[in-house]
Amino acid sequence: MKLLDAILLGIVEGITEFLPVSSTGHLILTSALLRLSNTEFLKTFEIAIQLGAILSVVVLYARSLIKDPKSIRRVFVAFLPTAAIGFVAYKAVKQYLLGNQPVVVAALFIGGIILILFEMRNRKELRGGATEISYRQAFLIGVFQSISMIPGVSRSAATIIGGLSLGLDRKTIVEFSFLLAIPTMAAATGLDILKNASSFSMAEFELLATGFIVSFLVALVCIKWLLRYIQNHSFISFGIYRIGVALVYWFVLR
Repeated sequence: MKLLDAILLGIVEGITEFLPVSSTGHLILTSALLRLSNTEFLKTFEIAIQLGAILSVVVLYARSLIKDPKSIRRVFVAFLPTAAIGFVAYKAVKQYLLGNQPVVVAALFIGGIILILFEMRNRKELRGGATEISYRQAFLIGVFQSISMIPGVSRSAATIIGGLSLGLDRKTIVEFSFLLAIPTMAAATGLDILKNASSFSMAEFELLATGFIVSFLVALVCIKWLLRYIQNHSFISFGIYRIGVALVYWFVLR
């Protein structure tokens, strides 16, 4: 991997992390287009730079989180299912799913269809803030999120569909998805680096830092854009985009 590759992947991560299009899937497909070898370092890189994007949430929401411990407790409850399932499935996911292009393409395509159909059927919305999410709803959202361990599913899409199906409004579930990403990606990155850091060179750590910083800066802009976008738009366009990416990659680029 070269410095330019790290920058490009950081940009892709920053743009896609909070959109329901699968940042992991986009990183895997982008890495394939850049003809990067599917090494252990690349797999760790694709996990770790996601934390850079997630830290943008900390910057933007730190003050409100400090003032709202109820949301923190609900985020913790939602994190539990993903933490338990992720700890058990970590080795299998990294060995067999990360870097698996057919899995990513299939997940993008099927997820796009599900997102479109769900939005077409889901018209009733309830209004409320993240503090009004019950502990039961929070736990179930966490269960939905655990599905996103399959590359291409999208953590954002899974939590958003889960929240909407439980009766939450778009802004509430999108912001809760932002917050839930903090412990989820911190744990995933910490676990992966703990297991693999000793095998990386200083040059590889510099590439990690580059992708991390770029994804953080780009995500700051994208979060604000998404919050404005959902005020007047559904997620159908993202479903169409997912299907389009899957078809283009499968029939043209692979």
